[in-house]
Amino acid sequence: MLIGPSGTGKTTLLRCLAMLAPPQQGEIQVDDQLFRYPAAANLPAPTPPWPKLTAVFQQLFLWPHLTLRQNILLPMRLQKPAGVATALEELIDAFDMGHFIDRYPNQASLGQRQRAALARAIILNPRYLLLDEVTSALDVEQITRVLDYLALLRQRGMGLFIITHLLGFARQTADQVIFMEKGRIAESGDVSILTNPQSPRLQKFLAIETAMG
Repeated sequence: MLIGPSGTGKTTLLRCLAMLAPPQQGEIQVDDQLFRYPAAANLPAPTPPWPKLTAVFQQLFLWPHLTLRQNILLPMRLQKPAGVATALEELIDAFDMGHFIDRYPNQASLGQRQRAALARAIILNPRYLLLDEVTSALDVEQITRVLDYLALLRQRGMGLFIITHLLGFARQTADQVIFMEKGRIAESGDVSILTNPQSPRLQKFLAIETAMG
């Protein structure tokens, strides 16, 4: 999981990992695919590993002329795998979307749109799912629903990379925690860094988050 102050580059990092914005330099490896930056000018660019790697951003990017149901199913329009209807019903139940699933985005609240965007990514059954503050517009009950389902996906073997401000969730479920400060990784490790931080900057960040509740 990735934590850190606003404006420190967390979303930019997520865009790079999702192959939507090339970093200035470095490497990204997804299973047996290696992406080098800057790319060699004399070689064709490798094919991004979509939808094996899928991301959900705070902007959500829902099509306004489609219902939320249609938005969720849109990525499946060419594949149409067996079991997609069952997968959709599972997501509708898990995220409590039954009463608004056939609304258009402008008829839904931000939290409802957020759940639909998350469901659209999950229905692709990616190997790796990158999430940018996907619970920011949800109430406590809906946050619990979403986090419980993400924990289930993790148990099923899906890799999750999550930008979050929910430190309790990070403490309970994260394998690794990364703290970013001014575009750099200031501290990283297992969840113990959230109870025993080594850097003064992470100590201050955690103290502020704890004070704010």
